[in-house]
Amino acid sequence: MPPTPAAPPALAVVGGRLATELCDVTSDLSALDSAGFWAVVLPFEGPPTCARFAQVRAARPWPGPPWQGPAPDAWSSSLAEAGFRAGVEEIRSAIAAGDVYQVNLTRRISAPMPEGGDVAALGAVLAEGNPAPYAAVVRVPSAGCAVASASPELFLRLNGDVVTSGPIKGTAKAAAGLTAKDRAENVMIVDLVRNDLGRVCDFGSVEVPGLLEVEQHPGLVHLVSTVTGRLRDGCGWAEAIGATFPPGSVTGAPKVAALEHIARLEPVPRGVYCGAVGWVDADQRAGELNVAIRTFWVHDGQLHLGTGAGITWDSDPGDEWDETELKARRLLHVASGSWHDR
Repeated sequence: MPPTPAAPPALAVVGGRLATELCDVTSDLSALDSAGFWAVVLPFEGPPTCARFAQVRAARPWPGPPWQGPAPDAWSSSLAEAGFRAGVEEIRSAIAAGDVYQVNLTRRISAPMPEGGDVAALGAVLAEGNPAPYAAVVRVPSAGCAVASASPELFLRLNGDVVTSGPIKGTAKAAAGLTAKDRAENVMIVDLVRNDLGRVCDFGSVEVPGLLEVEQHPGLVHLVSTVTGRLRDGCGWAEAIGATFPPGSVTGAPKVAALEHIARLEPVPRGVYCGAVGWVDADQRAGELNVAIRTFWVHDGQLHLGTGAGITWDSDPGDEWDETELKARRLLHVASGSWHDR
């Protein structure tokens, strides 16, 4: 019987840097305020992976074998269109009853992970086919962590005591397709993020320097706002994450009620999807965590991608399904190697 191939070494490509030579791994978020350079993966549910690396340098082109992804017809969804539409209607009924204002409803798209496939190679092809401002690759085999993210959204940036979040709400093929519903949804989530940051920031320091700005991304546009604040003395990464996680843009409002509806309506756990991925330089007290949307991860031999939409009273079930298709379409083509043809 041939020997089992050795696991590839741990690495992270985050913030334009390549981190290698794994030192230690912990789920203790307070470590992010200690020392060293960390790659961070915060699943939507479950323990974090905080991996400290000894060697950090500028990222370089992927030197390994090219990515060979699943066949285009190998992908399946945790919710079919009929089930997703039914979930939208249930959320609208809950909104009519006054239980909640908005809920982010998502589904998981999965295919068998190709034999010998490497998320680092997937991350390289994503960087070419779907470049994103908060892209990240984290591969830590000892922690069962394999993630390739092409996220357009900032969850938390910390620079000294200044914390910034960049919630996205509102998606269309072009700016002309953004609606009043998109704008109202964005403003609602901005208010939630302001409240979350207010739990750990100095009184009066939370501001919104950018509201409803249109950003162009591959194949679509988003409405993006910016919320900033100044952390109170004694607050660091653990406190900031504790006050704001999971991100408001992928939960809903009020957050606790929205999470209850998510747990009831979504048939599978979100895993890494809608969590956060990024880096922390504890020595510089700086770092950046994305919202783990447009993000692939490997679990139980399957390659997964999540996609979803924010549901409000004005939501049309068919339109919301189409939004989940739009968000996933290019990424699935990139992962299956057919994006050059589109």
